[in-house]
Amino acid sequence: MRVIAGENRGRALKTVSGRMTRPTTDKVKESLFNMIGPYFNEGSVLDLYGGSGGLGIEALSRGADSAVFVDRAAAACRIISENVVHCGYSDRSRIYRLDALMALEKLAENGYTFDYIFLDPPYAKEHLVQDIERLLSRNLLNHQASIIAEHDVQVSLPESFGEALNVWKHRTYQGRTAITIYQFKKDNQGSDSL
Repeated sequence: MRVIAGENRGRALKTVSGRMTRPTTDKVKESLFNMIGPYFNEGSVLDLYGGSGGLGIEALSRGADSAVFVDRAAAACRIISENVVHCGYSDRSRIYRLDALMALEKLAENGYTFDYIFLDPPYAKEHLVQDIERLLSRNLLNHQASIIAEHDVQVSLPESFGEALNVWKHRTYQGRTAITIYQFKKDNQGSDSL
């Protein structure tokens, strides 16, 4: 696995050994970032199922300001930490060894909000709808935040969550992987319209 673009382009990243994680392939990662970026001037990132940290690190390499990585496995958190140090992002990263839902509670308590949220859980343990509902109910999304969910192609996600969060883009890859991207708009009071 490697960083595809940005300041750390081509840098190899360590992966978690065994079948604990399923890293996003380079092809899918490149396509995903072309849909949401491909580069950023700023922004805060949440990589909720960090694995090796590849998605959050890719976002940092492409210009995001900061990233929070979450994984419940100690081995994954060690690899994320090593990759973050290897890429020079220690001062722009936080790593939490927690279950996803507990992490969302902790992040909300600490006042975090995010512009880009990556949800890439192991396919057999997906609870993406619950994750997204928790992100909304805990006010963890900045205005026009994007939630990027990678999931099994057979998983059908809702077109919207209330009026503020709607599917923006959806793509499938290699007959098994799907990417669904939601965009969030806070209530229209004081909206940007002229």
